[in-house]
Amino acid sequence: MAEVLTFGLTQQELISGCIAGRRDCQEVLYRYYSPKMFGICLRYANNYHSGEDILQEGFIKVFNNLDKFRGDGSFEGWIKRIFINTAIEHYRKSVNHSGHSELDKASFRQVDEVAVENLATQDLLKLVQKLSPGYRTIFNMYVIEGFTHKEIAAMLNISEGTSKSQLARARAILQRMVKSLNK
Repeated sequence: MAEVLTFGLTQQELISGCIAGRRDCQEVLYRYYSPKMFGICLRYANNYHSGEDILQEGFIKVFNNLDKFRGDGSFEGWIKRIFINTAIEHYRKSVNHSGHSELDKASFRQVDEVAVENLATQDLLKLVQKLSPGYRTIFNMYVIEGFTHKEIAAMLNISEGTSKSQLARARAILQRMVKSLNK
């Protein structure tokens, strides 16, 4: 039996309606998925307005590519991937990577990960939002989205060492933020 999402529509009926250009179905899809997708957008964006831009751009891509959804995996997972890729594209357009350094050239301290792990999720996300765009993007991709350094390097056109270095620095900055909260 197909899962009924909202307004009595199944996921397949909703997808078919959107492909057919039915505005009511597009609105239902947007209202159903936008809160979760906006959370993804905000994790990568520099500010609320950039998050809104990424959200709009992501939904345009979803609606333009719905006919390509094969149903192999979950529909929400498919949408999430589009939003992550859209956020990464947005990041690539707005950041110059020339300031990144290789891991072996970087000097950084080991991070006390226990301090970071003891934070509530919402508190940690607020701290992550304070990171610079480069650190925030790599931290999100590695820690939250689960990409490998090799995948991150390919997506951002950087080396694996740079990805590792940026992650280590992000963790070190987060550790300092956590310690300053506990004082």
